[in-house]
Amino acid sequence: MRQAAAGKSTLNRLELTRSEAAADDRYKKIAVDEQAIDRMFLDLFVKSHRKPPKRIVLDLDATDDPIHGEQEGRFFHGYYNNYCYLPLYIFAGDELLCARLRRSNIDASAGTVEELERIVEHLRRRGLP
Repeated sequence: MRQAAAGKSTLNRLELTRSEAAADDRYKKIAVDEQAIDRMFLDLFVKSHRKPPKRIVLDLDATDDPIHGEQEGRFFHGYYNNYCYLPLYIFAGDELLCARLRRSNIDASAGTVEELERIVEHLRRRGLP
């Protein structure tokens, strides 16, 4: 019998690793620091400007991400007429500031106030408008 040449995909390990997994946990493959990723998007945006812009326009978008199969969190969304996730994206121009994968059994605006508060607070601490 042949041994597997490679383990599960990195994204699969990220998705399936329990958030409370300890560093010495036998089954811990990859742990993610979600707050660090959130800060990274914002810090990259700040660093992309030599001088602070006078105005920042934030564009919020919830769109469908169709699901094929029996994935966890599967819900039918009547507007999109399919089973999907309903991710939230927040952009400033072409630059991504936030991406949240969400189930589709929510209002499209769910969580936007909290994300905007986090983003605006971070940008203002860095001296942006």
